[in-house]
Amino acid sequence: MHPMHHPLFIEFLTYFNGNQDYFECHEVLEEYWKEVAPRDKKHPLTGWIQLATCLYHWRRENFKGAHTILKKAERTLSASIYDPLLEEINTSNLLHQIHLTQEKVNNHEPYICWYIDIQSPDLKLKVEQSIATLPPSDTYFLQNKHMLRDRSNILLARQEKRRSRH
Repeated sequence: MHPMHHPLFIEFLTYFNGNQDYFECHEVLEEYWKEVAPRDKKHPLTGWIQLATCLYHWRRENFKGAHTILKKAERTLSASIYDPLLEEINTSNLLHQIHLTQEKVNNHEPYICWYIDIQSPDLKLKVEQSIATLPPSDTYFLQNKHMLRDRSNILLARQEKRRSRH
């Protein structure tokens, strides 16, 4: 299977291009990254994660956070331009969008969404079919998801981990 056709990467593209749920983009790609390249901070998946994180910060008007993480995303994705994890998209458009985003963030302009231009017809179809299944999104929830989500399972897992150490 092509790495961009992995179910978690398709989910990432679905959230990115579908409802712009950048928080979920981060979550699903972090899971994928842990499967294929744990702790490799230069892996292309980290660049995608950083890009989603930047857009999440920008939408929340955290311009400093967005600026810092976008520089890392641009550096990682530019260095990975020939990697299979960028193979089926329009990479020149991606880098152009990153550059425009850098300008807008630096000028403290309001957030505007943009889309990843998928070149592979097969991948594009998979993502479009997945987007069609997304529930309606609430802008307030998407913007503040890190504070509004149910974290009980995360807290329980941390508690269990602490117990296992003792």
